[in-house]
Amino acid sequence: MFDDARPEGLTDALLALAERYGVVPDFWGFDGTHKWVSPGTMIDVLAALGVDASSPERVTVELENAEDEVWRRMLPPVVVLREGGTPHVSVHVDDGAEVHAWVELEDTGERREVSPVDLWVPPRAVDGRVVGRATVEVPGDLPLGWHTLVAESGSTVARCSLVVTPRRLELPAGLDERRGWGFMAQLYSVRSERSWGVGDLADLADLAWGSGRVGADFLLVNPLHAAEPVSPLTPSPYLPTTRRFVHPLYVRPEDIPETAYLPIAERSLVEWQAEVARPMSLESGPIDRDAAWSAKRVALEVVFAAPRSTARQAMFDEFRAEQGQGLEDFATWCALYEKYGPDDWPDEAHDRHSPLVRRLRAELAERIDFYCWLQWVADEQLAAAQADALRAGMRLGIAHDLAVGVHPEGADAWALRDVLAQRVAVGAPPDMYNQHGQDWSQPPWRPDALARAAYRPFRDLLRTILRHAGALRVDHVIGLFRLWWIPEGHSAREGAYVRYDHEALIGILCLEAQRAGAVVIGEDLGTFEPWVRDYLSDRGVLGTSVLWFEYEDGGVMPPEHYRRLALATVTTHDLPPTAGYLAGEHVDLRHQLGLLTEPLEKTRSDAMAERDRMVDVLRARGLIGDDPSEREVIEALHRLVLAAPSVLIGVSLADAVGERRTQNQPGTDQEYPNWRVPLADSAQNLVTVDGVFENQRLRSLVSVLTR
Repeated sequence: MFDDARPEGLTDALLALAERYGVVPDFWGFDGTHKWVSPGTMIDVLAALGVDASSPERVTVELENAEDEVWRRMLPPVVVLREGGTPHVSVHVDDGAEVHAWVELEDTGERREVSPVDLWVPPRAVDGRVVGRATVEVPGDLPLGWHTLVAESGSTVARCSLVVTPRRLELPAGLDERRGWGFMAQLYSVRSERSWGVGDLADLADLAWGSGRVGADFLLVNPLHAAEPVSPLTPSPYLPTTRRFVHPLYVRPEDIPETAYLPIAERSLVEWQAEVARPMSLESGPIDRDAAWSAKRVALEVVFAAPRSTARQAMFDEFRAEQGQGLEDFATWCALYEKYGPDDWPDEAHDRHSPLVRRLRAELAERIDFYCWLQWVADEQLAAAQADALRAGMRLGIAHDLAVGVHPEGADAWALRDVLAQRVAVGAPPDMYNQHGQDWSQPPWRPDALARAAYRPFRDLLRTILRHAGALRVDHVIGLFRLWWIPEGHSAREGAYVRYDHEALIGILCLEAQRAGAVVIGEDLGTFEPWVRDYLSDRGVLGTSVLWFEYEDGGVMPPEHYRRLALATVTTHDLPPTAGYLAGEHVDLRHQLGLLTEPLEKTRSDAMAERDRMVDVLRARGLIGDDPSEREVIEALHRLVLAAPSVLIGVSLADAVGERRTQNQPGTDQEYPNWRVPLADSAQNLVTVDGVFENQRLRSLVSVLTR
């Protein structure tokens, strides 16, 4: 029962249409009040779904058309089920016609007959044709995988994808008996004397090896998704041009086999570029991705032009064929971006199927080859890093991070235009930290279009990112259940939630993770419906518990009450490192940047009260004395988290070495060097991959974790 009245424009018919397309007309605000979505927002969100609700008459027509559309299709575009399930599937044929259906199994092509179900449904007149509905039951013994359901009636044959997913994604052997711990790092910030100004995949291999040798089971890194192919590069790893492919900035040119066989002149050019870039790795100022990429790009062009052996060329060709049209489209977008820049694209170039783009694919073939090759060498170096992690004794190895969305003008927005909504952006409604709401400027999946595509775009990005991963963190995993859509021209407060088929999306996520032998960690912080965490746990997807965010009965939640299926941590990359957080430096920074919404002294007092509550918990448990040092408090916080039953414990590498500076300050763009802060210790001395495991604070914290 709601106290507020439903807006007059939200008619029963409009609400019925919204429900049909998963648009939610109301929600509960962070302050506990019920809120209705405005009629204007509802109409604009439906428009982004291709539904015209601009008048009562159009609403009636769209409702009728939505029902007719189901009957026009002989089979649904996709059926997703859990293993052992026996769902009923509707088959639409001429009324009275016979139907024969079967399943063709993935890989083998083996044929399994499908049984009809005696369930009569009245026929429906659609487009001047009387359509009947037959019902068939999927067999319950199908193996996991991407199969094909086939239906035949007379001379008409229809096919649809039939995806059988695991009931539950089980933990890897051994993790049930003994939980694991690992470091969490921003890879670009952790450099070596050999990297080119930005932490790279060779550094990742060394960092993973060192982490494994001190007892870590995983190394969670920031999203390695690709940014723009030419400068200026977007610094944020959470606003990539694509979520499927890797940023070639992370490639180490010297580790490409062809580099060793370059002629003297070409080899000298690569070495000269390295000499230009390497000193940047020892600079304490903000990381300069553009300068690093400028030098590295020249070197990579030289190596790309070198001849490859027959075997190496065959391996490249095989990789390219395996990645298919998705890789070709990404590489084509890179070549087009290189040609036109960010702003001067002809209208026709925005359509990947246009005659202009077809012609440019041929004209720019060499550049497309180059961008495909970059992905191949990155893939090889990722494979090497994962292999080193496992050889060092890690049980999981590299844990990758999947961002929630992509840049609105990026490669995915171009190549996946058919399944991404237009004229809307993803964000979040107002909360206690952002009372104006958040607009992340990222286009969302269209639930209906994604289903029509049989979820293959989602599957393909998962397969690519899971190729060399022991775990996958899914940022804002709640987005697989619902997303806050903000129509163009509206503020972040004026959005609406749109629901997704979470059973299909989570099922496919579990299927692809199981095939890769990977754990899935869902970042399930923020506003969510209470049942979501239970659902994720039931499917074997780990949640996330951050010490500073876990409260119970108005106080700090005892870690013993945390979920078992979770990654438990003291902090997260969305907070400053713990040393800075304890000192309240984040308050001072927000004050300097003009971001505080309350008086400085009140904000500072609130921050210190939060700190004192946590310190009181530590003292009550005997984890610290009366006058602890900063290091002792940080170690005690990790001892506190170790009391949790959670199967994974994450430790920020920044916390391990005593770093104080935040990586990202929300609400800023150029005012703060977001995602450009190199790793340093408590005295602001740079910490490199070469010396990180000799850092005394890290060694002391590791002893806490392994004791």
